[in-house]
Amino acid sequence: MVMQESELSAGVPWAAEADSARLRQLVKSHLAFVWRSLRRFGMFDADIDDAAQEVFLVISKRLDEIPVEKEKSFLYSTAVRVAANMRRSKKRRTAAYDKFEVAPATENQATPESISEQAQARELLNQLLEGMPDDLREVLVLFEIEELGIGEIAEVLQIPMGTVGSRLRRARERFKAAVARHQSRQAFQDKVTP
Repeated sequence: MVMQESELSAGVPWAAEADSARLRQLVKSHLAFVWRSLRRFGMFDADIDDAAQEVFLVISKRLDEIPVEKEKSFLYSTAVRVAANMRRSKKRRTAAYDKFEVAPATENQATPESISEQAQARELLNQLLEGMPDDLREVLVLFEIEELGIGEIAEVLQIPMGTVGSRLRRARERFKAAVARHQSRQAFQDKVTP
């Protein structure tokens, strides 16, 4: 994640106008969740900081209307809308951003090969997720990547738990089929290319 919590509210006039303590706590608790959600809904890393700031700007304006127990749900639905609006307002950028993406530093310094493999794996995951309908993608991302339970997903998306289960099953089937298609293409290319 690029943006830090302190950077999100530093020098932003709306941070002082709203209930700043609650807003700071929301940013501290949920910035990573919002950032990952935006990334999984097709945002390029270069745009995510702006989109995350937009999400918290919307939240700051409606803070009084949001019950504490519904904060995460509201953040998620706002992130989905912001991502959709930003995708519609701009033409798709080239994949050049992902080519220059650097994996986060770890204690065991990664090799250039492992960094490249991670970038390729992330790009493939994003391509496979991008090919799924939004309703299936969001359930799959929340369950498999964000590790939310069925009940939490139902609350966040404001849909029945049975619908979550059904979408998750269909999303897994579609994802598995997309992976199989990708592997078949790769195997064919490996045979054709000497």
